[in-house]
Amino acid sequence: MPTIGASLYDEATYRPLTSDNKAFRVGDALTVQVFENSSATSSAETGTRRKNNLNAELTHGVRRVAETGIAATGEFDGGGRTQRANRVLITLTVSVKQILPNGDLRVAGEQLLVVNEEQQRVTLEGRVRPQDVSDGNVVLSTRLADARITYLGEGDVSERQQRAWWRKLLDWVGM
Repeated sequence: MPTIGASLYDEATYRPLTSDNKAFRVGDALTVQVFENSSATSSAETGTRRKNNLNAELTHGVRRVAETGIAATGEFDGGGRTQRANRVLITLTVSVKQILPNGDLRVAGEQLLVVNEEQQRVTLEGRVRPQDVSDGNVVLSTRLADARITYLGEGDVSERQQRAWWRKLLDWVGM
């Protein structure tokens, strides 16, 4: 017959009334506010010029018998510029997957949204120091170590942003 005290106390799930609500065990939930900004710019300019001449002359005495010449000229001017800026703002709740030997929390989670028939998937993994978790059980993505944040969209709009296969083939051939 089980005792009443044993049914009231479970060491694996017990949390004192005076403790905070921060995640500290495997399976606990933690909210991550993702504020990521990135930008990159690159440019390149190339110019080459080449001119080759080859002349030959055949003379007999003072009289010129034959003259020939070959000339080849080539020019190339090229340049390019790429610029990209990204901004991701999202709040995502993840789970504690592991407690590391130093006390850090290994967290991971995923959120799936469907907006206008476009599926958006956000995946997050990282390592969090317990002292970086706020009293409200929230941590900023900038405080994650070894962070891996993936934001992917699938649907008509995402497909339209991809270059056609024939354009990729022509680029690969150099046309």
